[in-house]
Amino acid sequence: MPWTKDDYPDTFKNTGTDVRNKAIEIANALLREGYEEGRAISIGLSQAREAIEGKAEDRPHFEIRARDDDWVLKKKSASSVIYKENTKSALLDKAKSYVSEHDGVLMVYREDGTKEQTLYE
Repeated sequence: MPWTKDDYPDTFKNTGTDVRNKAIEIANALLREGYEEGRAISIGLSQAREAIEGKAEDRPHFEIRARDDDWVLKKKSASSVIYKENTKSALLDKAKSYVSEHDGVLMVYREDGTKEQTLYE
């Protein structure tokens, strides 16, 4: 299903207009090439951000990590905590919105400290 400027994936909602329009363009092209919808969305958004905002290295990086009995969101290499929650899923909901608003990259870690995923690259 091709997307338009008025009808696009929820993932594109927290982006600027320029990035969203570019992501729609790229994702639609990927769909035409036979990519699965979820993959087209992910690649389209990543490539659009890079094209419009620059490489991920130039953007702020945030981390979700376990700390004591809580989960915390903090800027990479910073000691101050932005958000703290009892569960990872509750923190992830807040963190996604915060990181999107700050055009950042979010690295999510498992309780054992290994990297689970990176969002908004």
